[in-house]
Amino acid sequence: MTDAKANSKGFTLTDKSSNESWDLPLLEGTTGPSVIDVRKLYAQTDCFTYDPGFTSTGSCESKITYIDGEEGILMHRGYSIEELAEKSDFMEVCYLLLHGELPNGSEKENFERSITYHTMLHEQMMNFFRGFRRDSHPMAIMVGVVGAMSAFYHDSTDISDPHQRMVASHRLIAKMPTIAANAYKYSVGQPFVYPRNNLNYAENFLQMTFSVPAEDYVVNPVLARAMDRIFILHADHEQNASTSTVRIAGSSGANPFACIAAGIASLWGPAHGGANEAVLKMLQEIGHKDRIPEFIERAKNKDDPFRLMGFGHRVYKNYDPRAAVMRTSCHEVLAELGVEDPLLELAMELEKLALSDPYFAEKKLFPNVDFYSGIILKAMNFPTSMFTVLFALARTVGWVAQWKEMIEDPNQKISRPRQLYTGHTARSYTELKDR
Repeated sequence: MTDAKANSKGFTLTDKSSNESWDLPLLEGTTGPSVIDVRKLYAQTDCFTYDPGFTSTGSCESKITYIDGEEGILMHRGYSIEELAEKSDFMEVCYLLLHGELPNGSEKENFERSITYHTMLHEQMMNFFRGFRRDSHPMAIMVGVVGAMSAFYHDSTDISDPHQRMVASHRLIAKMPTIAANAYKYSVGQPFVYPRNNLNYAENFLQMTFSVPAEDYVVNPVLARAMDRIFILHADHEQNASTSTVRIAGSSGANPFACIAAGIASLWGPAHGGANEAVLKMLQEIGHKDRIPEFIERAKNKDDPFRLMGFGHRVYKNYDPRAAVMRTSCHEVLAELGVEDPLLELAMELEKLALSDPYFAEKKLFPNVDFYSGIILKAMNFPTSMFTVLFALARTVGWVAQWKEMIEDPNQKISRPRQLYTGHTARSYTELKDR
């Protein structure tokens, strides 16, 4: 049995049976919780830590994104998500995540030009899309096509070359909207639409997704701005499941396209990227404002499997800072489109009644970013199958920035979690005839 006692430099573990002691240093970040350095724990004590889901484990050192779930804070490189969503645009946020600072005028112009002129896909990749069934889920297509990029862009797979890392980063950010739009077009049987260099990032994605060759398509600036803001709000979110997947894949030295494909596959899981779709299904199940109290009571009943989707967050124990921005965008989009969506009225009433109920305040179940994003995307005519695709499109820059930071970290090692083994101990093999 061991004792753990804090000291001025960290923690001291003491084995009561042998009276041996081991010091575990305490590492301080620039803000947020300190971490106990357990890198030498196994060598010193012959013990591992046990942390299913790694919820109390710092897996890396990072300068990119900071979250304080108790206070409802999300910052990229020190800038609050609220300020970035209000004053910035997605290309500027991409540059910030990749390079650590906001760009000046010429830096932003050069970066936008580089992204714009990388948006086209290798023409042979168009045949790759046609290998999928028409009813394939767009996320399945995304995983396959992004993974296949390493077969088409050999000149940017050497991760030891800083220039090739930069080229691969720009290509992934630039081509993801084209791949996403093509996945949608293929699923609905419409011809692929090529990117246009006179449109910005969000505008280009909307025209590739919704325009058809038979008529001109004019991008609505309100919708383009809402789309850009959605991209900003989903750009990065620290060491979540998909980002950790990208880092783990990258730690083996895998090429960046394979790593991002792994991240997309992780994001596809309904517990990660499918929450906004689940919100819509829940609102449709409730059906009418008069039934909200009934469902609120069901959500409070621990014996009832029903849960209020879009409320609460694994990290945030306060109001999700992205939710307020998304709420504003939701009203702007619906007002612009003249949509009187009963689901929005239902969502607003649900939010109002839930927040006034002491149960949800005590449990710290506040609306998160997914509560409103699904309503916006539905109003913009995106099918629910595209919701997670849009998440992947936006999160690509975060994955790339995290991957790049990991590759350039001199302390980086191949990821190798350990386990608590509870299986059989050594036993002898029994011949088949004797079993």
